[in-house]
Amino acid sequence: MKNYTHIFSIIVKSIPAKGFGLNTNFLEANVINIGLLLFGLIYVLKNFLGVTLLNRQEKVITAIQESEERLQQANVRLAESEKQLSQTQLVIQQIEKEAKITAYKVRESILEQGKLDINRLTLAGKESIKIAESQVKQQIQQQITTLAIRKVVIKLKNQINLSIQSKIIDNSIINIGEEKVYE
Repeated sequence: MKNYTHIFSIIVKSIPAKGFGLNTNFLEANVINIGLLLFGLIYVLKNFLGVTLLNRQEKVITAIQESEERLQQANVRLAESEKQLSQTQLVIQQIEKEAKITAYKVRESILEQGKLDINRLTLAGKESIKIAESQVKQQIQQQITTLAIRKVVIKLKNQINLSIQSKIIDNSIINIGEEKVYE
């Protein structure tokens, strides 16, 4: 550490107190040597750097052209995709429209079928009521007929005597005989 401090103090003492400045003595400043070195580097490296820069420029131009071609292709694909998207949206709108129409038709068909079913059930119910009324009427008629026959039988039993019974039997035998003759 003492060495570093010693070196630093020597450097500080060697710097003039006036600060930085421009040395106008060309021989001391080595300006000629630096100029010759720069001229030599430019002359020698001119061809090498020129070829390298031309190659790099060609690569950059080629890359830009390829990028522009890819951009054009991408724009073409984008335009095609947008066209397909618009066509797809039209197809989707058409499908939605047809679906709404179909749903409406199905709904109307179901409602119409429901009305037909209601009418059919109403007619079937009315028919059932008519059949039930008819059956009730038949039962009532049978009961009335049965009661009437019973009354007649009772009256006949009270009114028929032996002579009337023999006349009825004779008439019945004659009627049976006549029926066999016609057959």
